[in-house]
Amino acid sequence: MSGENQSHDCLIVGGGPAGLMAAIYLARFRRRVCVVDAGASRAALIPRSHNVPGFVHGLSGTDLMARMSAQLDELAVTRVAAEVTALRRHDHGFQAIWNGHVHAAATVILACGIVDTHPPFDEWRAAVADGLLRYCPVCDAFEAIGHRIGIVGPLHRAAGKALFLRGYSRDVTLLATGEDDGKAAASELTEAGVEVVVAPGVRLRRRDDGVEAVFEGGRTAQFEMVYPVMGAEVRSHLAMTLGAEHTGEGYLKVDDHQRSSVDGLYGIGDVVTDLHQISVAFGHAAVAACTLHHSLPRRLA
Repeated sequence: MSGENQSHDCLIVGGGPAGLMAAIYLARFRRRVCVVDAGASRAALIPRSHNVPGFVHGLSGTDLMARMSAQLDELAVTRVAAEVTALRRHDHGFQAIWNGHVHAAATVILACGIVDTHPPFDEWRAAVADGLLRYCPVCDAFEAIGHRIGIVGPLHRAAGKALFLRGYSRDVTLLATGEDDGKAAASELTEAGVEVVVAPGVRLRRRDDGVEAVFEGGRTAQFEMVYPVMGAEVRSHLAMTLGAEHTGEGYLKVDDHQRSSVDGLYGIGDVVTDLHQISVAFGHAAVAACTLHHSLPRRLA
């Protein structure tokens, strides 16, 4: 697909679980859909998810997306491996630019997700694959029951996750990279039995079957798994260039039908919420697709 004479009912930016689910719905509504994906889905890093219904023993993020991609192949949905570099309004909807060409669509769904900020850890990608470095306690704290757990990040940001994980293990340590405005949480952490270690400049490395934290001065601590809580980059810049409303952290603001403040622009998945769950992404996709379908001119057989 190239050239600005090409038009689709919907352009979906992002090919993770949210974007693929929206594409499945819209294709089954017999809408002309194009999915453009830069190939950096956060879900691809999931070694095994146990929160996807029907998979008793869980499945990996890559397996999930491969299964969904097979569904799209059956539906003959156009998919492009590229990055959308610009998005602008047009008389009949939107124009998007990728690979140096202009492409038109009546509506756009942003399913761009987020990019986690990683701690200083040279082997972070392999550690994620092996379940040593984890980003979502809501997803996998059940598998962390009884383990020695470390949480690393600014105190105000990491305190909530430390308290949550304390419900799964008695051995939880928060490595506070900075106190910031989190001093009020320190007493609650202490009361809950969470050890707090002020650890600016802490680095992580693999050690035996776990993760070793290396503090300034050379002291170390051993953990069976570590949860970083260091924030993320929300990929909402395309919406921002259109003047869409967003939170201070960059999450796109949407209504209960996943509509942004820009007419015809929808947001789903991690780009609109910090509850980073596949099931939430699926729900967003279904709601957005149904609303979008009914907003377009009726399609007659």
